[in-house]
Amino acid sequence: MANRLTDIIPQLLAQGLLALRGACVMPRLVNADYSTEAKQKGATIDVPVPSAIAAQAVSPGSTPPETADIGPTTVQIPLDQWFEAPFYMTDNDFLKVERGVIPMQASEAIKALAENVNSYLLALGRKFYGFHGTPGTTPFASNANDATAVRKILNRQLAPLTDRRIVLDPDAEANALNLAAFQNVNQAGNSTVAIDGTIGRRLGFDWAMDQQVPGFTASTVTAGALTANGAHAAGAKTVSLAKATNAMTLKDGDILTFAGHDQTYVVTADVSLSVGNTDVAIYPGLAQGLAGSEAVSVKASHVMNLAFHRDAIAFATRPLLDSAEGLGNIIQASVDPKSGLALRLEVSREHKRTRFSYDILYGAAVVRRELGSRLAG
Repeated sequence: MANRLTDIIPQLLAQGLLALRGACVMPRLVNADYSTEAKQKGATIDVPVPSAIAAQAVSPGSTPPETADIGPTTVQIPLDQWFEAPFYMTDNDFLKVERGVIPMQASEAIKALAENVNSYLLALGRKFYGFHGTPGTTPFASNANDATAVRKILNRQLAPLTDRRIVLDPDAEANALNLAAFQNVNQAGNSTVAIDGTIGRRLGFDWAMDQQVPGFTASTVTAGALTANGAHAAGAKTVSLAKATNAMTLKDGDILTFAGHDQTYVVTADVSLSVGNTDVAIYPGLAQGLAGSEAVSVKASHVMNLAFHRDAIAFATRPLLDSAEGLGNIIQASVDPKSGLALRLEVSREHKRTRFSYDILYGAAVVRRELGSRLAG
């Protein structure tokens, strides 16, 4: 049995990595940092983020001008997400592995890990302040205007024109697939929608569908006016809000608008609004000053389809240390050379049965909020 296990573990690990590569949508769309260096939960990874560089006039002379220290900043991503998916195998499953077929239970374990990674990355969309659409209304009902609208938002937020993505839930994708602009070969330029049911690259975006696109449950505005309290200068990232009656809460991810402002703002920390005045942290800073008493609105709950540049979200994964090797367990870890995803397989003996477990260690964060927007549904 031991020799048989030793023989099939590399195959089972390779099959698991291949399945994980195919099932994980979001890691392929974001800025990912991969390495074969083993880590433990709690370790941090420095992900580089490019800094803005301003053009400067050239004045020839004997002394060169001073050059500011310009270089990419780094954002620390904690590897704080450690999840496993255990399973058991029958003798028939062993035969399948030897024939190059991933067993059903092993496939389900990989699916569970892929769903975990995807859902974690998709939920980070609550950090974006860009917002388009009508909450409760699925986009692309009759035309592709929603795509050009979020494109305009990213353009205004100075997102690079390359490496842009749109990730839709099944309902929004179904609407988009029905559009003549995407189906008609004369308009779309190819037949991928009609033949494969995939949109591919359109309007400057790489399009993808993910069944795990989440909904965002917004805070409920209670009865009683919610207004800006006093004057605030442009650029302020903390605003005082006045609640006339009936206390309420705002949560991280709520989208606020001020009367007379085109810009949308995201709440960056949970806060309780008691009757009276309360400071609320927002992003970005105010696009224009507040005079005071402007009405404040909160965008309603919505499906959180996303449009973003790849550098909006940083994702890091590392293979786990084989700390239990030699304690009666068989452990192997590997990094997929194409996707970079790291996976570990551990085999341990329990009472009268053998337990298999895939596990993955990763972390992610929104590092540039201005490079993303929600497309509400």
